[in-house]
Amino acid sequence: MIPWLGDHPAFPPLSRALREPNGLLAAGGALTPEWLLAAYQRGIFPWFNDGEPILWWSPNPRMVVFPDEVRITRSLHKTLRKGDYEVRLDHDFAGVIRACAAPREPGGRTWITPEIQAAYIRMHQLGYAHSVETYMNGALVGGLYGMALGQAFFGESMFSRRTDASKIAFAHLTRFLEQRNFRVLDCQMTTRHLASLGGREIARDEFAKLLDAFADVTSPPARWPEDGATHPWT
Repeated sequence: MIPWLGDHPAFPPLSRALREPNGLLAAGGALTPEWLLAAYQRGIFPWFNDGEPILWWSPNPRMVVFPDEVRITRSLHKTLRKGDYEVRLDHDFAGVIRACAAPREPGGRTWITPEIQAAYIRMHQLGYAHSVETYMNGALVGGLYGMALGQAFFGESMFSRRTDASKIAFAHLTRFLEQRNFRVLDCQMTTRHLASLGGREIARDEFAKLLDAFADVTSPPARWPEDGATHPWT
């Protein structure tokens, strides 16, 4: 059994998260900025389907990317150097989250519900949620979005309408994070796609210690420039 959360963002200890399904910690609560900041600072994120209560998760192990450990394959490096694209930051956050919400197959479901979209658009307006966007011939063809707290970035979802478009956004994000002295990029769940880009698993306790050191919510969020990653790849 998992606890049902009350009116205030007080989460149970991470050690109480279930092993199966991996990381399910609690249900209930709200998707207000207060709740989301309290959750992310502790390594907790919401993930639920339309029609379900809000479910909060903290899986173990956790997949993370350290910005200086990113692996750029030879083929991706060739694509990056080709430069037939433009990358922007925070230029069209709503467009990115809507694209990420689109079902991967006809009739499929999405966890990025209208409620989730509204919550993260609000966090973007407050300066905590950010998007990285890949454009080709002026059209949005790929990108990702996530949350930034202090020197930690929490990736949420990505999409791609052209080959490597999301990988282009991811590569530019990691370079931007490294330049801004971010210390960790959270990928939440383990996937082969993220592992191929340099992601690795760490224990939940180790991840929590990283957040204690780097996920600062006491300082005002930093604004990201809309054209902050348009420099050529070298």
